[in-house]
Amino acid sequence: MFWVLLLLLAWAFAGTACARLCLAAVRAAALDTDVPDAAPVTLTLYEAAFLSGGPARVADVTMVSMARQRRLLLAHTGWATVVDPRGRDEIEQSVIGAIGPEGQERIAPVRARAAGAAAVRRLADRLERAGLAVADGAGTTVAAAVRQVAAAGLAVVALGVTALLLPLPSGTPRLLVGLWFALPVTLCLSCLVIARFEVHPYSRWASPAGLRLLGALTRRPAGDERSFLTSVALRGIRAIGEPELRAAFTHRDQPWRE
Repeated sequence: MFWVLLLLLAWAFAGTACARLCLAAVRAAALDTDVPDAAPVTLTLYEAAFLSGGPARVADVTMVSMARQRRLLLAHTGWATVVDPRGRDEIEQSVIGAIGPEGQERIAPVRARAAGAAAVRRLADRLERAGLAVADGAGTTVAAAVRQVAAAGLAVVALGVTALLLPLPSGTPRLLVGLWFALPVTLCLSCLVIARFEVHPYSRWASPAGLRLLGALTRRPAGDERSFLTSVALRGIRAIGEPELRAAFTHRDQPWRE
């Protein structure tokens, strides 16, 4: 009867993951209220970047903006060089500080340091207080819960295959065992389908109110430069059409290089 233990384990995986998804959906619904009056009517470039891609996206759009203004040189070899050491706001100052006193550093560590800067954390706090961002560490988000349910479904399938490959007690049909394991798989698939149609879209960073503001931002016409930076804020570096500037972010050293 070892297959029964595997079945119980499968139900534990499926039940726990689906319960977490339900709780995450309830939390998302609680946040799905109108944007508070104190919240900004429109999003700034940094706010849109954070809600779309988190702290790293804020660092990316800041460096791209400074590079477009010729105040920061982003080489296709993956190096960032300061041209103008005076940051126009605290986010730009964080990027310059992340590059260091020598004025030149690899883009990857600069991106990581700038993303973890205090200025970006303050930006996140403001968006969270306005009800536009998901609280950091406030529990499982819907996006993470959906991934857990998908992983649980795969685990159940693996346990079911294992049970079918094991010797079964005499008189126990393998078809019946397979049907028992099909039940938790069906539960996981049902939760994924419901999540896809009922709580989609979901985001790791933006609350439902924040997602609505992002949707309004994508529909609003803007000038050429503003439109370009907005695309980078919303879509990341894949929105960069300039080959050399894109290569600066995607460059990877060969193993034999320092």
